Amino acid sequence: MDKEFEVAREFEADATPQQVWEAVTTGTAGWLWPLEYEPGVGGAGPFGGTVTAWDPPRRLTTRTEDVPGIDTQSVNQLDYEIAPRDAGRRAWVRYVHSGIFTDDWDNQYDGADRHTDFYLHTLRQYVAHFPGRTATYVAVDGPADSAHSGATAVLERGLGLPRDAAVGDEVRVTPSGLAPVTAVLDYRNAHFVGLRADDALYRFFCRQAWGGPVQAVVHHMAPDVDATAVERAWHDWLHGLFH
Repeated sequence: MDKEFEVAREFEADATPQQVWEAVTTGTAGWLWPLEYEPGVGGAGPFGGTVTAWDPPRRLTTRTEDVPGIDTQSVNQLDYEIAPRDAGRRAWVRYVHSGIFTDDWDNQYDGADRHTDFYLHTLRQYVAHFPGRTATYVAVDGPADSAHSGATAVLERGLGLPRDAAVGDEVRVTPSGLAPVTAVLDYRNAHFVGLRADDALYRFFCRQAWGGPVQAVVHHMAPDVDATAVERAWHDWLHGLFH
């Protein structure tokens, strides 16, 4: 049965409105995944969508109908409202994700709601610590059998993440076969783990609650990153961890 949904958040960011606007419109590889927007109302948006509001650096809205490749959603709309705070040194943001789910509404909504918090947290990390930096985006899915109830614990043990580590702590993770990473633990709950290093944001998605495998995402800010090599390394690690 078709049913509308809306996920709304308001937050402040340690960045100027212009920096947030640039992150949302051209710097998405630094916190989400690479997306392209054709500037101006009527321009092309991601996933076959259309830009319905374009007012830099204040308002961006895109709308997609008959979402391609997603048979559980028929309408998807993203809306960002951005305003200055602290004489323009900081930004206030209102984000609304709305549309129509066509199947399994409760599960789809729960996934969208929880992912929103992690994505917007990562946006705040990006604009606060890497504003304007070009990022190389790498995403790797674990095997299908990583979609089980104990996946988060397996992932954290594989990383060598201390069980008592709290958000804000500096940690050293040692995934087998990969170089150790010293980072700040910036996000941690039953579904997501976020690490912020000097030159990268590491994001881990444990999506078993929504029937998906574990995913590792790296937003590399360092220049000359060999994305193919990074992808291969994390693929081998994830698939070795869950076997």
